[in-house]
Amino acid sequence: MLTTVAATEAIARSMPNLDAEAVPLDQAVGRVLRQTVRSERDQPPFDRVTMDGIAVSFDSFDGGNRSFAIEGTQHAGDPVQTLTGADGCIEIMTGGVLPRGTDCVIPVERVTVIDGVAAVESGYETSRNQFVHPQGSDHLRDCDILQPGAPISPMDIAIIASCGLDRVLVSRQPIVRVVSTGNELVPPGLAIEPHQIRLSNGPALVAMLAQHGFVDSEHAHLIDEPGVLEVRIAGLLRECNVLILSGGVSMGKADFVPQVLEKLGVKMVFHKISQRPGKPMWFGIGPDKQAVFALPGNPVSTLVCCRHYVLPALWLASGRQQTPQETATLAEDVLFDPDLTGFLPVRISVDDSGMIVAKPAPTNTSGDFAALSGTDGYVELEKERNEFKAGSAVPLHRWLMRY
Repeated sequence: MLTTVAATEAIARSMPNLDAEAVPLDQAVGRVLRQTVRSERDQPPFDRVTMDGIAVSFDSFDGGNRSFAIEGTQHAGDPVQTLTGADGCIEIMTGGVLPRGTDCVIPVERVTVIDGVAAVESGYETSRNQFVHPQGSDHLRDCDILQPGAPISPMDIAIIASCGLDRVLVSRQPIVRVVSTGNELVPPGLAIEPHQIRLSNGPALVAMLAQHGFVDSEHAHLIDEPGVLEVRIAGLLRECNVLILSGGVSMGKADFVPQVLEKLGVKMVFHKISQRPGKPMWFGIGPDKQAVFALPGNPVSTLVCCRHYVLPALWLASGRQQTPQETATLAEDVLFDPDLTGFLPVRISVDDSGMIVAKPAPTNTSGDFAALSGTDGYVELEKERNEFKAGSAVPLHRWLMRY
C-alpha cells in the first residue's frame, strides 16, 4: 500500500500536461499563466504628477519666490506643456505629465489664485521632485513583470493590461466529468425512501473544482450495475481529460469500478493509500491519457481525496508552480492510533505571536460530512506517530488552495 507521499509522486509522474491557449483578459483571471509578460514601456511612462496643484521650478521657489503667474492648465491625458518663465507655473492635475521646465508640485490646498496669479501660503516648505512619480521608477521597458506558472489574479490583470496585451496565454481548461455511483443515491428534489440517501458527493466535487477555477465539469449518477457502468464510463472517457468517480472502489460485492475501468483500458497506477480517511482511493491513466481518479464513496473521504490529490494534480497539469507547504500548530493534544497517515479537519486562527493555530474538528465518521461545515481545511498527522502534543507543528491543507 502506498504512502501519501508515494501516491502524490505517482500521480505527478503520470499526469499529462494541459495545452496552452490564448484568451481575452476578461476570461483570464484564475487561469494559470503560460507566458512571460514583459513591460511595454517604462512605468510610469513619464514623470507623473501625483497631486492636484501647480507645477513650478524648485529653484524659483528656493530662491524666495512665492507668487507664480499661471501660464496654462494641463489635465491628465493632455499633451505635455512647457513652462516659459522661471517665475511662472502651470496648473496640473493628478496623473498628468510633469510640465517641462518644472520639477516640483505644490498642492492646490496650499495655493490661493487671484487674477491669474497663484500665491503659496506663508510658511509652506517644499522640495525638488515633490509629488512627482519619476519615469521608470517602478520598472523599465522590456522588463519581465510576470512569469509563467501562477494563477492570474485581478492585480495581474491590471499588469497584463498595462503591458498592452488584450489576450494572454494560459493553460487550457481540463474537461472534467464527475460520476457518483450507488443504487442508494437519490438527487435532491426527488422523493426519497427510508432506506435511501441523498446524492451529495457529486455536487460537492463539482463545487470544489469550480472554486479552484476548473469550471468545465459535469456530473452524472450511475447505478452499481457493471453493464451500465461500462457503457456510460466509456462514453465519458471519450469526452474528457479527467474522470473523477465517487464510490465503488472498496472491497464490497457491488464495488465494480476497478474492474470496469480495467476492462475499458484504464491502466491502474495504484489502488489504496495508507491514510484515513480515503484509504481505498484508486488512480489510473486511460487509453487516451485521461487521468482517472476513483475516490471512496464516504463523503469526508471523497472531499479529502479531491483536495489532497485531484486539485494538486490539476494544478500540476496546468503548469502551476509549487507553493511552499503551510504549517500550523495544534491547539490541543491529538491521539491517532492507526498506523496510517491521518487527515484531521480543523478550524484555524492566529495567536498573539502571529502563528496559525489549528483546532481539531473531528468528524464522527467518514460519512459525517456535516461536521466539515465551518472547517478551514485539515492537518496531516504523520504515519510514524500516534501522539501529537499541543503546540506541535503539522502540515496544514486548506480546503481553498492558496494562490
